[in-house]
Amino acid sequence: MENIREGLIPTVLGTAVTTTGMVLRNNRSISPLISSSIIGFGLAHIVLGAIDLVEHRR
Repeated sequence: MENIREGLIPTVLGTAVTTTGMVLRNNRSISPLISSSIIGFGLAHIVLGAIDLVEHRR
């Protein structure tokens, strides 16, 4: 686990959550509010992970 850069895990997790939210957006049995919330949660993880990746470049 030492070789994994800080911020990479939240970025990958955010990508997976955002993709899940986009898939759920096409599902009519899921409320649009819920799918949009999941997308926002994933995008927040991507942004925070990217900030960590930029801060800890070494």
